[in-house]
Parts: sequence; C-alpha cells; structure tokens
Amino acid sequence: MAVPMKNGGMKASKVIYYVVLSGVTTGVGAFFGAIIGSISKEVIAICLSFAAGAMLYIVSGELIPESNKLYHGRMTAVGNIIGFLLGFFAMMI
Repeated sequence: MAVPMKNGGMKASKVIYYVVLSGVTTGVGAFFGAIIGSISKEVIAICLSFAAGAMLYIVSGELIPESNKLYHGRMTAVGNIIGFLLGFFAMMI
C-alpha cells in the first residue's frame, strides 16, 4: 500500500499516516470481529457470507471488465465468463 502512494508523489509523512491509520482500523475491526464471532458459529457464518458476497461483487464488477480491456479482444467476454464460472465452481467444491 505504501509503495504506490510514495511512487505517486505523496510525501513520506502522509504515507506513514495513511498506513498507520489503515493498520489501526484493521486492529479495531479484528477486535470487534473476535467479540462478535465468539457469540456463535452462525454469526461467523453470516459474517463470512457477507464478506464472500462483497468479494464476488468486486471480482465480477471490477476485474472482469478490466481483463476485457487488458486483452483487447484476444480473449472473448465468453471466455472470461467461462473462466470465472469454472473458478467459482472450483471454489464452491
């Protein structure tokens, strides 16, 4: 996270600030996750299902269109969809 910001021209103090801020929020989230997760296994399953849904949204909404731009038509959209579905089914198994 720090290297792209520094290479983008951001001052080192600002980069350190954002990295520390990101680390603190991650720690706070892990703390609350541990508290909520200790409630029951069902709560953990619900939280993980929301996380998986968010990841699928990001992959299907961002990465697939980006891969279509990257290959400039050498691989069709159908090929991308087939690859996505094969990976999805492998993950489900």
